[in-house]
Amino acid sequence: MVRVTRLNGVEIVVNASVIESLESTPDTVIRLLNGQRLAVRETVDEVIAKVISYQRELHQPMCQVEIEDPAGDTIRHGDGEES
Repeated sequence: MVRVTRLNGVEIVVNASVIESLESTPDTVIRLLNGQRLAVRETVDEVIAKVISYQRELHQPMCQVEIEDPAGDTIRHGDGEES
């Protein structure tokens, strides 16, 4: 989900998964998969950055725990890797 601001100053949250395209005309227009169009104050680049940040956050592990085994090696849990 990404926060954007309508032209009237009202903040809304948009599901990043339903964004079909972004257009600068000169206002930024977000077109959703259902055909709805939203004019927002953020630039196209700002919306893209918000979507990328959201996707990165979404795909990171919820938590990461480090423990030390008896041999003194560090084992990490939560990121899919063990070392």
